Amino acid sequence: MALATFNFAPEGNLSRYLQEIRKYPMLTAEEELSLSKAWRDQTDHASAHKLVTSHLRLVAKIAMGYRGYGLPVGELISEGNVGMMQAVKRFDPDRGFRLATYAMWWIRAAIQEYILHSWSLVKMGTTAAQKKLFFNLRRLKGQMQAIEDGDLRPEHVTEIARVLDVPEQDVINMNRRLSAPDNSLNAPVRADSEGEWQDWLVDDSDSQEDMLAEREELTDRKALLANALKTLNERERHILIERRLKDEATTLEDLSQRYRISRERVRQIEVRAFEKLQKSMKTQISDRRQQITKDVEVARIAA
Repeated sequence: MALATFNFAPEGNLSRYLQEIRKYPMLTAEEELSLSKAWRDQTDHASAHKLVTSHLRLVAKIAMGYRGYGLPVGELISEGNVGMMQAVKRFDPDRGFRLATYAMWWIRAAIQEYILHSWSLVKMGTTAAQKKLFFNLRRLKGQMQAIEDGDLRPEHVTEIARVLDVPEQDVINMNRRLSAPDNSLNAPVRADSEGEWQDWLVDDSDSQEDMLAEREELTDRKALLANALKTLNERERHILIERRLKDEATTLEDLSQRYRISRERVRQIEVRAFEKLQKSMKTQISDRRQQITKDVEVARIAA
């Protein structure tokens, strides 16, 4: 039986749970030391159980301090109890301090991690500084009596940033996040409306018309290029493709060896071929524009 299988979760009525945990006696320093060594040295689950249950009131007290985050207290206590069990599992009685001193850090860590993952659908508090800001902002605002809605005053932002050693912009962003809880995109815009908030989101992707126009333009460009390449002789076409139309251009040296000419001669052929290619494509575009103009004129006369 593993330590983590002990069930210390508050179920049902919270008040009844708080009354139940008061029945577990507090341990003296000597009793705690003896039980801790029995668990560490002999994996005595009965000793571990007594260590955990004797500190359930400590867990509940710490969990109560996190009630302001809108989560059920019973869930906070459950997570704190998990942290308590982890503390018992890792506690070294030979270091000379009491279990409660060591366990409170595990309890707080477990509760804070649960809050960070449950409070918002959007992940927040990814660094130690951000976590410190998340869990201390409300307290500092209360001390400064800065409890009004909306953004903090500049002097409050500056003071909080100084105390917590974080950038002022982080204070502003975190305050806005805490002041505006998450809302579902599937929530109706109005109570009497079937429309949802997600219906108002702007789609940043290209429209079907834009994608169709882009595909047609790409097809036209390929056709222009294919026709222009036909105006080159075989050697010009091959050198141009190898030098200008491949992801990794073939070197002048390789092409000079293939055609048994100098590298400079290859470069000249490449330049000349490219100029011929440009001229051909410009001519095709000009001819197409003239044809479009004629078609429009014929249509106008026919109308």
